[in-house]
Amino acid sequence: MKIDFQYSTDFYGMNAKELSDTCMHLLCTAGEGSFVFNEHCYHIAKNDLVVIPMPARVSNLAAHEDMQVEWFAADYKFLQNLLPSNNYSIGGSISLNQDPIIKLTDEQARHLLVDFHRLRDRKDDRHLQFYQELMGSLCLTMMYDIFEAHAQRDATDTHTDRTAYIVKQLMALLATGISRTERDVSYYAERLNVSPKYLSATIKRVTGHSVTSYIDRHTIPILKDYLNDERQAMNFTSLSYFSRYCTKHLGQSPSEYRLSLQPK
Repeated sequence: MKIDFQYSTDFYGMNAKELSDTCMHLLCTAGEGSFVFNEHCYHIAKNDLVVIPMPARVSNLAAHEDMQVEWFAADYKFLQNLLPSNNYSIGGSISLNQDPIIKLTDEQARHLLVDFHRLRDRKDDRHLQFYQELMGSLCLTMMYDIFEAHAQRDATDTHTDRTAYIVKQLMALLATGISRTERDVSYYAERLNVSPKYLSATIKRVTGHSVTSYIDRHTIPILKDYLNDERQAMNFTSLSYFSRYCTKHLGQSPSEYRLSLQPK
């Protein structure tokens, strides 16, 4: 699979069409500017980090003459697959969908620029045999630096509204590993005492993603473990559905995936 990585210092290029399936990480290094995201206008200045999945949703870009930025973008699914399903990334992505700006300290900004520059300097080394793994490790370093700053921002966050509660409870359910046997939206809606329609609409509105995408994301690591050791059931309705599910989410049939695990 070919993964495109892009680096730029062009603020107005952050919502180009070719970036529509990426996650954008933009750091303002001088000056100030603004943009609209999810129908809200955001103002950014020096040391403000903007993290936006699918940046095509950004509009009304405006920058002062002295504004300077650096940004790095990579395929959204590629970045998500680098992290464990129960990682801070899930809660973090929900929070960033509501407020995509993280204010960094000078030290945090310096660390992030080092991450950006490493990625910039290696993104064209496609001739390397382990290019994707190399870029993945550099992306992972960048994301954990961002998580550290983001966790500090949200350390005192005390959301109490119903929608935030629903999202939090869904993630708590999925973190138990229940998607090993339960993968229908209706099951989670019943557990949370809401209708499937309400659950789907709430999760989509708050996170920008579907309930099914979160169920699948928690299920994939379980599926990989199952293919390596079948002693625990996964409750698929048929072998053909199981095979289709594996092919869709792993890019391989069950037999092909098991074969890939064998020593060469």
